[in-house]
Amino acid sequence: MGRRRTWAAARLAAVYRGGMSDPADPADTADPASRARARRVRRLTGLIPRLPWRRIVNPYRPLEILSADHVEAIHRASLLILRDVGVEVLGARALDRFAAAGARVTKNGGARGPAGRVRLDPGQVEALVALAPSSFALHARNPERDLVFGDRHLVFGAVGGPAFVTDLDRGRRPGNAADFEAFVRVIGSLDIIGQEGGGPLEPTDLPVETRHLDMYRTLATTLDKTWQCLGSGREVVDDAIEVACLTRGVDRETLVRTPSLMTIVNSNSPLRLDGPMSDGLIEMATFGQPVVATPFTLAGAMAPATLAGALAQQNAEALFMIALAQLVRPGTPVVYGGFTSNVDMRTGSPAFGTPEYVKAAIATGQLARRYGLPHRSSNVTGAAVVDAQAAYESEMSIWGSVMAGASLLYQGAGWLEGGLTASFEKLILDAELLQQMAEVLTPIPVDDDALGLSSIAEVGPGGHFFGTAHTLARFETAFYQPMLSDWRGYEAWHDDGARTATQRANGIWKQLLAEYVEPPMDPGAREALDAFVARRKREIASVAR
Repeated sequence: MGRRRTWAAARLAAVYRGGMSDPADPADTADPASRARARRVRRLTGLIPRLPWRRIVNPYRPLEILSADHVEAIHRASLLILRDVGVEVLGARALDRFAAAGARVTKNGGARGPAGRVRLDPGQVEALVALAPSSFALHARNPERDLVFGDRHLVFGAVGGPAFVTDLDRGRRPGNAADFEAFVRVIGSLDIIGQEGGGPLEPTDLPVETRHLDMYRTLATTLDKTWQCLGSGREVVDDAIEVACLTRGVDRETLVRTPSLMTIVNSNSPLRLDGPMSDGLIEMATFGQPVVATPFTLAGAMAPATLAGALAQQNAEALFMIALAQLVRPGTPVVYGGFTSNVDMRTGSPAFGTPEYVKAAIATGQLARRYGLPHRSSNVTGAAVVDAQAAYESEMSIWGSVMAGASLLYQGAGWLEGGLTASFEKLILDAELLQQMAEVLTPIPVDDDALGLSSIAEVGPGGHFFGTAHTLARFETAFYQPMLSDWRGYEAWHDDGARTATQRANGIWKQLLAEYVEPPMDPGAREALDAFVARRKREIASVAR
């Protein structure tokens, strides 16, 4: 028995070092078949383990950090803000909508176009917000990739919007079309990412006027997942709606019933809704496409230097945008977006993944449930590079968001430097974190087979379970297999190049990019899409002249 125990301990160490995965007695190690099996295992370690596509449902009860009385206090405070202070709106369309609905609109004009202060009565706000659905589906061009928001469903989205891009080889640089396309392909290779985030980086080498068309074409053809459109203006939203119709082969009436697009609409905190954002929101709501209404409330800078005050302001701005969507089309799907964090009071720089961010995320989940709405949170970090800070701030953000009951984890993979930069290596690090979280959210099977009483009886006291039928039947699938983590011992890790997690992530995204296969698309739909993009570019160019 002593020999068996010594061998079992050595065997366990070998498995952790990444040696053999098929238990064998020491007497068999010289056997050619055993050596062949070991070689096969070593070759298999070159593959990149990834979880398959699936809809994620959060089975856990959301955490609550506020009492019911505190939630109501924040709710009442936000209604007072909307009644007494109001929100400044830039844009004639939104002002006209509010005025027609009986809101108190004080127009003041200005160099930036039509503007006015809008004040809403509490009862009107509550009545409008109550029109929004508690859950909704979003339809991809591949129906197997359709998503649900609300009802405990959780969608992991990719990074969206950074002006810069970075990787270990070329460093930080302005976003460009080639990196945009490469980043989208890697997103397409990671099934844990359920939705693209509205352009993972800004392709600044493309003309500003028509840039969105090239972005939409890449997103629509490279992915069969849902993707987010830009929300800053009527035309960019209308073009996205047409692209969605063409790629799905539906008309606009069908798109209203079965939405495909989502966009983020940000208020310009404190208490301002800019013209392009209000126009984009109105256009989305006109065609029944979901809007993620998200204030950007950094406590101490764009909101009070207390979480209670920042949450009250966040709530007021979110409810204001949700109310506008319901004025346009009652029943428009919306997501209550929260993005309250704090600033570094020494420098004024935004801070992310902080204890305050986590508490605000959990409180935001409570507020969203107060109104019966899906909830958006984010995976964020203020780190400038992919290092320990980037990892632990993202880990804090993800746990806080998921335990808050978020429906959409926006900026879920690839965000770096406070949102200024999209990182290829961070995309892989985040995908590992998201895969692990998905496994945490997978319920534990408890049945006769899983309890394994026969296996326990077979091994008995002092034995090992490597060679039992129960273990062998589950050897490859029993536990989560990481994509990025390296669990080998020091010697094996060192002999294999002593690469850090960031360096390994660099190799992983390159391999995913090299192996990427574009999902099939109906040739007629692709032809119609190309013709639409070419026509719109001509139209925009003629107006510019």
